[in-house]
Amino acid sequence: MSDLNGKVAIITGAKGGLGSIATKTFLDAGAAVVGVSRSIQASDFPHPRFVAMTAELSTREAAWALARFVEARFHRIDILLHLVGGFAGGKTVADTNDAALDRMLELNFRPAFFMAGAVIPLMRQAAAGRIIAIGSRAAVEPQPGISAYSASKAALVSLIRTLALENKDRGITANVILPGTMDTPANRDAMPQADFSKWVDPRQVATLAAWLASDEASQVTGGAIPVYGAEL
Repeated sequence: MSDLNGKVAIITGAKGGLGSIATKTFLDAGAAVVGVSRSIQASDFPHPRFVAMTAELSTREAAWALARFVEARFHRIDILLHLVGGFAGGKTVADTNDAALDRMLELNFRPAFFMAGAVIPLMRQAAAGRIIAIGSRAAVEPQPGISAYSASKAALVSLIRTLALENKDRGITANVILPGTMDTPANRDAMPQADFSKWVDPRQVATLAAWLASDEASQVTGGAIPVYGAEL
């Protein structure tokens, strides 16, 4: 298991299917975790190093308020694990309306942009930091009918690579994980006829994220790392 003892991590989307597993993984690795969700409470993760923070991260102001809260509480931010996102599809490019496009950008790109901007100054001051985001295979292998989703996830990949380049001089790494379909309760409910055995185990995604957050991965940056499982 990766060693995150003494590290302070912000995990956005901490209560989701992957988020719950990632939060437990980071706590088990020794990190103090500020778990962020629209609906979260301390009892969701009864652990002395867990802090629950309810927040809506669709604005720059909300992201900076969260970063200031963590800084005031812990005096540092070592890790940002950004899991906030959403999916919508079923329309061609010509049939995708403005609202659907805006929704995908609001879920999959803007919160990541705002959160990165909020934590980077403190990380640069400390000359250390880890930023990990969860993207999608669709970011690099788009499919028909999911144009807005794919584009928003592709924008996330570009953002993470830009962060890696802009901050490589300060010991900060930035990487994005690109999973295939993950075996979560929500995905099982949405696709009950699928072959779940081919889906990605979210525990492996969480373990990879913890490793990327550790000192062992100090030279891994700018990566868009595929985790496709048996669907390869």
